[in-house]
Amino acid sequence: MASLVESTIANSEGRKVFDVGAYDFLRKGDAAPDTVNPNLWRHAVLNAHHGLFEVTAGVWQVRGYDISNITFIRGDEGWIVIDPLTSEHTARASLQLINEHVEKRRVTAVIYTHSHADHFGGVLGVTNRAEVDAGRCRIIAPEHFMRETIGENVIAGPAMARRATYQFGPLLPPGPRGHVDCGLGTAVPISPPTLLAPTEDITHTGQELAVDGVRVVFQLTPETEAPAEMNFYFPELKALCMAENCSHTMHNLVPIRGALVRNALNWSKYLNESLQLFGADAEVLFASHNWPRWGNHDLREFLVLQRDLYKWMHDQTMRLANKGLTPLEIAEALELPPEFQAHEHTRGFYGDLVHNAKAVYQRYLSWYDGNPANLHKLPPTEVGQRYVELAGGADALLRHAEVAFERGDYRWVAELVNHLVFADPTNSAARLLQARTLEQLGYQAESATFRNAYLMGAMELRQGPPANKNPNVRARSLVREMTVDQVFDTIAVRTMSENLGGVSLAINWTFTDLAGSPDERWVLGVSNRTMYSSRGMHAPDAVVSVTLTRSKFLDIVLQDTTFVDAVQAGDVMLHGDATALITIFGNLDTFSMGFPIVEP
Repeated sequence: MASLVESTIANSEGRKVFDVGAYDFLRKGDAAPDTVNPNLWRHAVLNAHHGLFEVTAGVWQVRGYDISNITFIRGDEGWIVIDPLTSEHTARASLQLINEHVEKRRVTAVIYTHSHADHFGGVLGVTNRAEVDAGRCRIIAPEHFMRETIGENVIAGPAMARRATYQFGPLLPPGPRGHVDCGLGTAVPISPPTLLAPTEDITHTGQELAVDGVRVVFQLTPETEAPAEMNFYFPELKALCMAENCSHTMHNLVPIRGALVRNALNWSKYLNESLQLFGADAEVLFASHNWPRWGNHDLREFLVLQRDLYKWMHDQTMRLANKGLTPLEIAEALELPPEFQAHEHTRGFYGDLVHNAKAVYQRYLSWYDGNPANLHKLPPTEVGQRYVELAGGADALLRHAEVAFERGDYRWVAELVNHLVFADPTNSAARLLQARTLEQLGYQAESATFRNAYLMGAMELRQGPPANKNPNVRARSLVREMTVDQVFDTIAVRTMSENLGGVSLAINWTFTDLAGSPDERWVLGVSNRTMYSSRGMHAPDAVVSVTLTRSKFLDIVLQDTTFVDAVQAGDVMLHGDATALITIFGNLDTFSMGFPIVEP
């Protein structure tokens, strides 16, 4: 219906968040270049369509300005927003687009389909805390949404965010030799996510709500694409939202950035349940990525193929595992059958069969393949030094690798030269050969995530890893929504155990803005070099008691202020030995976002 006039979406400081114009090379109608897998090129061209689209009467989507889609449903009083994207800036631009070209309305409800940042991170672009607190905007999510959001984005946040640069390739320059797509969408905006905690949880399949006058029937699908996820159906609209459980690509059973391993068997069963619950009546199917399906017959066939894809990967992986094959052997043996190869939406533009087979194996049998030789292997630097010695030195290893490169044996070159890079990261010849090798593997990859990872590795071998950044910047909005329990869990992950030998203490906490709730009183302590917390109680032997508000505690955690400054300002009351706070908060490690990946 319409597209943004300006190709660039920027933040309030004018910094570029998303540039749709950078992908105009995909819109010229050119044939696939020899630096992009032709199947991935076609998929990227389809993802490059951007703007406001009418899905069906009463349903619109804005696609192409983020890796995910934002969906608008017309309610009695305003817009119901499904998945407000990754960034508040892309979400705000999308809301402005539909307000301008359809009808200007306020947002009366936000539905998060699941607990990944590209489905809630832009919420402050469509509503705000005041609207939610006043009851003018509902926020609906599957149960355990906050637990899973914090677990993935904060507890594992620094490592996952760094690895995500390889999965999504945001630092790669757009173009046929660089970034072309992310599989689920064109690109990820460069902006930290925001978050408003849900006001309502969906707790069971079949639960029905009237949201701004629109009937919605929900289906919980835990441990599918996300640990907390749900599909839902609009009976009057005959429209089925499949969240991220169905996209126009094979999905990941564990993403290469890291996450909890997904349950391929249950994923398939939930898709079958969707068919049973909604398949007879639905006339349009839309999802949180890619484009919709129209017509009952088409969407049913789509769901059947998606259902069978995840079941096939599960069953065939475990069939071979039970015959004694290891994850590497299974990944090499499995080949996607022609029934799936014939359809774009079951090909690996995002997930990849090679990786998914290993994920199924890991879920049942762990990372360990059963061979004791692999049970306690040497670390990469040490094993690299020994392989270089075994090869007769760096020059001999490089000569062998160059010969293999010339015959196109890129997987072997990548493994071989990786040993030399880890043995001697200053060897420029090794770094350049490894970079060239990873580029060739990237150019061949059908999976956008594999391509991005290979090309990011090549870039960093030439340029080095990115500058370190404080992960608190990305997590700031998420931390603001955390419970006290989640904050204490996050702090405990940073405990420098080596500095706490012989320390045993307890600190009582009272959060005055949580008076009357179980979260008002807490114990935070150290025992056996480990930090623990207990809710709803105070320890009689605590060495110090701390009284403050939860919001001021979050200010301290986010380093907006310090304990000393807060005490001096009268915002924190202390009774007892205040040095206990130094013992705990003075022994917290710091994380960075620029740790090396393709070198030691």
